[in-house]
Amino acid sequence: MTLPFDRARMSGEAARLACRSGAITGCTAGIADGYVQGNLAVLPADLADEFLLFAQRNPKSCPIIGVSAKGERSIPELGLDLDIATDIPAYRVWRDGEVAAECASVAEFWRDDLVAFVIGCSYSFEAALAEDGLPLRHVEMGVRVPMYRTSIPCAPAGRFSGPMVVSMRPLTPAQAIRAVQITSRFPSVHGAPVHLGRPDLIGISDIGAPDYGDPVAIRDDEIPVFWACGVTPQSVIAAVRPAFAITHAPGCMLITDRRNSEYAVL
Repeated sequence: MTLPFDRARMSGEAARLACRSGAITGCTAGIADGYVQGNLAVLPADLADEFLLFAQRNPKSCPIIGVSAKGERSIPELGLDLDIATDIPAYRVWRDGEVAAECASVAEFWRDDLVAFVIGCSYSFEAALAEDGLPLRHVEMGVRVPMYRTSIPCAPAGRFSGPMVVSMRPLTPAQAIRAVQITSRFPSVHGAPVHLGRPDLIGISDIGAPDYGDPVAIRDDEIPVFWACGVTPQSVIAAVRPAFAITHAPGCMLITDRRNSEYAVL
């Protein structure tokens, strides 16, 4: 799919600046091809150690690729001109486990006690899937990838526990086998799928009604293929109900200066 304004050919920095200025809004799938994208979870420092342990115990769902210093809005290893509070197209502000606001900047909500975690995103391995000729239905349709809360429990850590969230891409069985081979090379951005086929076996009752993102068509010769998803922290935040948190809005990622190839293990 050719995106307007050559968004697919942007550098990570150019994409972030476009998000910061409001020139890019909404889903970041297919933007800045080749650059790593990340999910965001921002929590008060008194919860940061427990969340870090939760992420370490659940590396498929929460592969951390960057952590800020307390109160800092930058993560230099992900990008020199990077502002956690302004460089994502849409954020969610959470209070007591509920979404209190969705906005294009969280600068007004930022506090000196906050720690930001950037978590690998499956958008980063999509370039490798596309290069191999595998379809990405949500990119073709210009919508957000569908995401679902499952019955798969995450390993708890301290106050953090809850269900895994998965993203879904429809593929033929032969394409699904190839997708397993390709995405296994990218453990830092969720790696291989966690389930193929039967959504009911992982607690998804209606594949046409995702909990996050948008529905996509599944053709008669295709099966749903599910990857662990970095929206899992939002499911956990809703379950744990911390007094305050910030996340990205589903589908709207932080685009970094790191290249996808840096995270390939083979």
